[in-house]
Amino acid sequence: MIQRASVRLVPLLALVAQGSTSAFAPLLLEPMTSAWRRHASTFDEESYEKDRLTKDGQAMDAMKAKAEEEFSKLRTPWKWVIRKRTWDLMEEKDIARSPRPVHHRIPNFDGAEEAAERLSKLEEFVNAKCIKVNPDTPQRPVRHAALEQGKTLLTPQPRLRTGFFSTISMDKLSPDIAIEQCTNSKGVAKYGTPVTLDDKYTVDLVVVGSTAVCPRTGARVGKGEGFAELEWGILSLQGNLDASKTLVITTVHDEQVVDDIPPGQLTKHDVPVDIIVTPTRTIRVPDRAPKPSGVFWDLLSPQKLAQIRVLRQLKQQIEEREQIELPSGPDEVLPPTASRKNTGENKKRRKNNKNRTDKERKSQEGVPNVKETPAAAKD
Repeated sequence: MIQRASVRLVPLLALVAQGSTSAFAPLLLEPMTSAWRRHASTFDEESYEKDRLTKDGQAMDAMKAKAEEEFSKLRTPWKWVIRKRTWDLMEEKDIARSPRPVHHRIPNFDGAEEAAERLSKLEEFVNAKCIKVNPDTPQRPVRHAALEQGKTLLTPQPRLRTGFFSTISMDKLSPDIAIEQCTNSKGVAKYGTPVTLDDKYTVDLVVVGSTAVCPRTGARVGKGEGFAELEWGILSLQGNLDASKTLVITTVHDEQVVDDIPPGQLTKHDVPVDIIVTPTRTIRVPDRAPKPSGVFWDLLSPQKLAQIRVLRQLKQQIEEREQIELPSGPDEVLPPTASRKNTGENKKRRKNNKNRTDKERKSQEGVPNVKETPAAAKD
């Protein structure tokens, strides 16, 4: 679905002169087979994985260096109360899933696959052609469902630290490449087509991860780094999505649906959701808070801007094009990021818990080897 602004410019201008808009579709849908082949052939998987592990280690060190008392210095300390409570609860009830601990990340949860399956059957998902999905682990089944249904998947580089977005569409790839290979960050980097700020495409649906979400207003709390809001802001600013019409959906565990997110306390850049999907139910938000549009430069601290190259590029483009100086936000203490501890002890604990849960369930049912199904009746 993506075409560089400089590619096939003459035919596009001719179509504009004729007043034709629908005729753009064949050009935008032209296969990118040769592009991904060139990219995949030069992709250094070992270097990518080494770089990823190095950055994860740096993130872990940063988290350890920040103490809990620093939360009070953040812009929205009330969000951290909800985050910490939710993370602690998920670990305590052992509904969290790898990577663990879930603190300082979009938490993976027991039933993520069931939530994704429920989402994949929604009319809004089925009808969408291009879906943006966050790169976090609990939404990996959602990315799989999008590709399985033949959609174009748009996904950001983690923390926007190595680039902007990439797109993947299975009909552009070799038939011997499995969907599962394309649903993690390494697969996206290897098989995806990188997207620039100036590429033209339309996002039909946005799926985000959450730490907690309100069923009344759709207000959500993420992991505290603001990347979902920044990505939404850039896409709406560049005309790649319509902030007034594009739906936002989140998949979470039922325990992540909370009723104590204070109304009216969201900042102006926060993006609420329209639909909440859990393993057992689908919640259509009745009184959704308004959605923002564009990038709020006055909220972007120098520290956050220094983290994200694509934002610096966008700011420079706008300032040079419009001959203005965009505002900057106040200094801030950036939140801690996640540590990654996939230890043998965690794996053993999860296996023991699964065995215990299976035995308890079968004992309650009185029927051996019965697989549970999502409680659709709770919709």
